[in-house]
Amino acid sequence: MGRILLVARLAGRDLRRRRVEAALLLLAIMAATTTLTLGLVLRDAASDPYQSTRSATGGPDIVAGTLRADTLPDLEALTGAEGVTDHSGPFPVAPAKLDAEGRTADVQAVGRDTASASVDRPLLTQGSWVGDGGVVVEAAFASALDLYVGDPLTLNGRSFTVAGTAVTAAMAPYPGSTCLVAVGCVRGSPPEGTNLPPEMLRTPGLVWLTQADVRSLGTPLTYTVNLRLAHPDAAQAFVEATIRQSSFDPTTGPFPLGLMPWQDILADATELAGDSQILLMIGAWLLGLLAVASVSVLVGGRMADQTRRVGLLKAAGGTPGLVAAVLLAEYVVVAIAAAAAGLTTGALTAPLLTESTAGLIGSAGTPSVTLSTVVLVTGVALGVAVLATTVPALRAGRSSTVRALADSARPPRRTGWLIAASARLPVPLLLALRVAARRPRRMVLNVVSIAVTVSGIFVVLVLDDFLASAPSVGGYSGAQVDLLREVLGVWTVVLLCLAAVNAVVITWATVLDNRHASALARALGATPRDMGTALAGAQVLPALAGAVLGVFPGGFALFALVMGITGGDGDRATLPSFWQLLAVIVTTAVVVSALTAVPARLGTRRPVIESL
Repeated sequence: MGRILLVARLAGRDLRRRRVEAALLLLAIMAATTTLTLGLVLRDAASDPYQSTRSATGGPDIVAGTLRADTLPDLEALTGAEGVTDHSGPFPVAPAKLDAEGRTADVQAVGRDTASASVDRPLLTQGSWVGDGGVVVEAAFASALDLYVGDPLTLNGRSFTVAGTAVTAAMAPYPGSTCLVAVGCVRGSPPEGTNLPPEMLRTPGLVWLTQADVRSLGTPLTYTVNLRLAHPDAAQAFVEATIRQSSFDPTTGPFPLGLMPWQDILADATELAGDSQILLMIGAWLLGLLAVASVSVLVGGRMADQTRRVGLLKAAGGTPGLVAAVLLAEYVVVAIAAAAAGLTTGALTAPLLTESTAGLIGSAGTPSVTLSTVVLVTGVALGVAVLATTVPALRAGRSSTVRALADSARPPRRTGWLIAASARLPVPLLLALRVAARRPRRMVLNVVSIAVTVSGIFVVLVLDDFLASAPSVGGYSGAQVDLLREVLGVWTVVLLCLAAVNAVVITWATVLDNRHASALARALGATPRDMGTALAGAQVLPALAGAVLGVFPGGFALFALVMGITGGDGDRATLPSFWQLLAVIVTTAVVVSALTAVPARLGTRRPVIESL
């Protein structure tokens, strides 16, 4: 029999014999790969509705606008620039205050012709196009303000009627848009104490009127024009070339024209998906760390349970390399299966977490998983398995054949200070300290696992409170905030479930590893209840240390990382109080105690004579 076939058959038989452990391993790695896949494909999935809207509305490649009325000739000159194949406008733009039955908002009103334009022709979703006294409202803005066809409203005190609602690709849907380049505005609620010019709009919506109606609003006018290029992908280069070739002197002030390529509009339209992607990626790496800990403990526990099998393989002629290859192959196969399952689940789930907005047409659908995504997710899954398995597998392969066949008890390491510190403690606590100290690497994995989990919970508490108390922070609507909270909920649930599995797996591995020592302690007078309490307590003590580290510095560091990547304003977030953090630490210890009680108690039911 060839070496590869032999390894495959031995690994396959072992997986079939230990199906529960293989399933736990599969779920641990799958949790990380699914979340990683969601993060990688989410932004691409969210861009599809914008591209559909851009195609249906003849979206512009460049939206240009005047920042001052005296620069209108410069704006008109752009329509004949090299590379421009078509345009619409210039159209007048006026800032205004909208009031609709007590609902007020800032708006940017664009004057349009009644005839359809060749570039940027907003697509009606309800009603009809602009006419005298009629206003067309951008669809997402209308949805946010509950505006419908026929509703009355006022702009700067002048009465109008909603004639229709429409979508456009010349600006991102409300409230994700910055604003038209011809109007100054700020998104979201400005920080307290910020002095903004009175004419500055705050998270404005977009409306269209006739040009005559826009001029009647009584506010200073600026102008905007929509350009189509021969090479749309070169829009950013066109903007840079226009600024470079002008006679603009940067020392005299800002460039007199505002130029926005369609790629920037796409970035605004998919900003929510980008923030969701960041949250999911951070969750994926947290889950990856937990998966490494989970796989490491599973491997260690199986090594303790497979000691005699390793001896039999070596006695039958297997080299240390063959033994290590058999043990490693089991986890590589599971990792590949977990990567495939994670890719499939992530791709099918991504549309559920993609923003559904009235301001775009089409839907995200099922995103295509690119080759780079497949390679990265598979590489992470294999990396988790190999990283956690290599050292235990090599150690098992190099172990003594005679000792492995005997499967004798492992002599404990005598630590003088630990013996002195624990000698006068109650029997369960004495045994708990010594059980925990027998496997220092496993104890470290337990501490890291709990610290990662508590760090994630810390960030979730801060962000959830941040989003719940200020739905408009960062320009997000209430529905968008709900979506971000759903994203947080996804990886929080997975994080907690994987942490719970880790706690149970670590306890069961400790039970297996201490079966001889536990039987000896019971033979010397410890009761099964003492031993069960000790095995559970050996997990609670590292859990307490991990919970403290997970709050500080872990939670604070992770929150700073999230704020740094997303560009969020951490100063506006409310950190948990001391009592909340104390409750998290205590709850963590209680939950770990409850999770580990059952496997610890089951581990003490085996007769002493049989164990010895």
